[in-house]
Amino acid sequence: MKNKIKSQIKNQTKNQTKSWIENRREGKKIRCVCFGILALGMVFLAFGGYRLAPYDPLETNFTQKLMPPSLLHPFGTDNVGRDVLSRVLCGAGNSFKLVFLMLAIVVMLGTAIGIVSGYFGGILDTVLMRITDVLLAFPDTIFAIAIVGMIGPGLLHTVVALAFVWWTKYARMARGMTAVIRNQDYVIQAQFGGVRTPGILLRYVLPNILPQVIVMTALDVGGMMLSLAGLSFLGLASQPPAPEWGAMLYEGKSYLQTAPWIMIFAGLAIFLTVMVFNLLGDSLRDLLDPKEWE
Repeated sequence: MKNKIKSQIKNQTKNQTKSWIENRREGKKIRCVCFGILALGMVFLAFGGYRLAPYDPLETNFTQKLMPPSLLHPFGTDNVGRDVLSRVLCGAGNSFKLVFLMLAIVVMLGTAIGIVSGYFGGILDTVLMRITDVLLAFPDTIFAIAIVGMIGPGLLHTVVALAFVWWTKYARMARGMTAVIRNQDYVIQAQFGGVRTPGILLRYVLPNILPQVIVMTALDVGGMMLSLAGLSFLGLASQPPAPEWGAMLYEGKSYLQTAPWIMIFAGLAIFLTVMVFNLLGDSLRDLLDPKEWE
């Protein structure tokens, strides 16, 4: 009788724990979906900004310069009479395009280098990882500023500089995971089965590290957005009169006391973007981490 009661209590506790884990998983899924919808909404808004802008973001009107927010200009106007709302909407497209371009470069380059280094090992691994260690020793933004300072300001040069700095994290992560995966039984069996190296890397290695790459990519959207805005604020990236959030901060810093709305709305757009993508990355990491559900 006592054993039966203990067994019932044990089963009940086990069912409660299982139910709690399932509820927690569902909560994390809902959270991830919500932030994913917000992130997609921001992306669609950014790439459709030119159609939604009420005015031409480059059109100047000195008779309406430094106007405060109103029904005619909800975000006010800047020092040459350009509509701030239109520039924020159009600047979102420019910012996101540059960030996605840099992400595409660093993710493909860093992941490929990390997989090759971790799978083949030996001298190749040593050389690639020492280069990675040297680049990781420098602060990202400061190193990028130094590179742009040497090759000259401009959007293309900024993309090159940030891509040259950011790929190292992906290479280090991909290398560590690949070094573990290559010793797994299914990889060894594939090798003995005659599967060639490209097939092993694409069919067995890449799918296993892809979730971590996705999480890191989502988290890096905010970081890259801040780095791009910082370089634009210093006048090294986007050049006037092109609408871009960091450049708008640079243009509005001289009018912080008389027309703060020039900087406030551009800064708020950067803040919201960074916050949403960071929360999305955290949600994806919690959802894709198998240790959470053991």
